[in-house]
Amino acid sequence: MNYNNPEFDRAMNTSEFGMALSVPALMRKVYVWMTLALVITGFTAYGVATSPGILQMIFANQIVFWGLIIAEFALVIGLSAAINRLSLTTATLMFVIYSVINGATLSCIFLLYTMSSIASVFFITAATFGVMSLIGIVTKTDLSGMGKMLLMALIGLVIATVVNMFMKSSGLAMIINYIGVLVFVGLTAYDTQKIKQMLYMAPSDESGQKLALLGALSLYLDFVNLFLYLLRILGSRKE
Repeated sequence: MNYNNPEFDRAMNTSEFGMALSVPALMRKVYVWMTLALVITGFTAYGVATSPGILQMIFANQIVFWGLIIAEFALVIGLSAAINRLSLTTATLMFVIYSVINGATLSCIFLLYTMSSIASVFFITAATFGVMSLIGIVTKTDLSGMGKMLLMALIGLVIATVVNMFMKSSGLAMIINYIGVLVFVGLTAYDTQKIKQMLYMAPSDESGQKLALLGALSLYLDFVNLFLYLLRILGSRKE
């Protein structure tokens, strides 16, 4: 076989082998985008928390607060549903905007918990997330079955959370927090494996990068939710 044949080169660039070569680079993009989004969220949350005027505008005005919550849902749904129709620049901008809005709505944690407990829980979350994401990358076990159960558990978790908004049971709230940790620990491994498989089949062009961005959004959501559930369990509240 003539390996210097241009037709052979073109075939290899579009084969599974050629696509597989791009997976490590795309996975790096996933974690870079996720990390940048977390940094944006963190700085935004702290900035809002130290700005009494902005805090007042968000949390004293239900229209503004619920408008931000609805905007978050709209951005996630829109980005996920229209990723193939969006340009990479537009999709990235939507991710950045979502990170900023999420940071604004999460700013209240700086009012409820001590800075030291927020920092310690963040590092615990990062370590847990890192281990589970690594498992998702290296394991040969198919996690799709576990993923289906975790997604059903997540739906149950949301329903229980809504119910407890009316019951206001501290015992049920603590149970929900522990279940939430288990669900998002598992989802971190499952989503990582799913993203890796998705990127393996993706073309090494802008479409692959957009899928990597969508993967970054999934892992970002896993990280933030895991952090919040752990904070409710381990965080020290301000006096």
